[in-house]
Amino acid sequence: MRGRFATLVVLNFLLLSVAPSSIAQDEVPEWRTIGIDPETWTDGPDKEDTPMNETYEGNAIVSIEVSYVKEHGASREDGTVIIELFEQWAPITTKNMIKNVEAGIYDGIFFHRVIDDFVTQAGDPTCKKLGVYPFTSPECGSGGTGTTIVLEHHENLSHVDGAIGMARDTNPDSADSQWYIAETEAHGLDPENREDEGYATFGIVRHGMQHIRNIAITPTSDDPTGDEDIQNPASSAGRPIYEVEILSVSMIGVSDPYGTINPQEFDSQTFDDTIRDFDTRVVTSITFIIAILLIGALLYMTQIDPPSTLDDESNLVLDAVLYDQSNDPYEMSTNIAISKDNND
Repeated sequence: MRGRFATLVVLNFLLLSVAPSSIAQDEVPEWRTIGIDPETWTDGPDKEDTPMNETYEGNAIVSIEVSYVKEHGASREDGTVIIELFEQWAPITTKNMIKNVEAGIYDGIFFHRVIDDFVTQAGDPTCKKLGVYPFTSPECGSGGTGTTIVLEHHENLSHVDGAIGMARDTNPDSADSQWYIAETEAHGLDPENREDEGYATFGIVRHGMQHIRNIAITPTSDDPTGDEDIQNPASSAGRPIYEVEILSVSMIGVSDPYGTINPQEFDSQTFDDTIRDFDTRVVTSITFIIAILLIGALLYMTQIDPPSTLDDESNLVLDAVLYDQSNDPYEMSTNIAISKDNND
């Protein structure tokens, strides 16, 4: 029984040591293992003296695929906007954004509010065209997921050019899924410059800022000319005349300024993913084989022979122990007298 107990203990140890690592791998999304080289970002916003200028290792990177018409008579243009989320400074807001992106609620919606030289706003899952644009849900512009988050500020975050922030209503803790991107610096939205606690920023455009600027000047319902020199000073809720569609929003990786996440560079991201998947399969296979061999060895070393029986085929040898009957402790203690029958 001791051998079997030892085997069970060792097997439990092996299972417990392997299982957590497998669970941990399942819990970490694949995009967290993909390092993005900041050197590939060439179209960023105008810089101010702020910590938001720097990229930070491990921060989540979001890709927004957009399609828009810049001006009257122009062809539709597609582009990619890359955003870094400052998870270390706005953990609640960035977690909410990542959750919504992974849920796919932003795919296929459109920018429903565009104000030149201010912000471009989207993120409402109800803002999808019904048949032909601009027909859409009557809730467009006021919709969301129904889950709100608290207002989150940090001293390192502000409304610099290219900052992404959370839209809300008059309640500071009413932000849901809608977000906006500042097309220029908009420090009038920072909490220190307002009496309503301001608005929360949580990331910044790293690449594709020109697409944001083009979207900002697209003709809208309250600025139909699309001319930068002719602006409606009362513009506050301009709906683009031509659909500014968000084709998709996805998590593509994490910032990797030191090359520690992806130490080697490959010509193709697909090739990189293939190598990573192959390595994972090889390591998993080797680990499984080693575990099987160890278990087999342990079972062999700790096996217990079945108990011997006193049947005809038994090879059990019993050794007799001789002792002096006169000194038998049992006879001496009981003081029993054994007499011989005279009749025998």
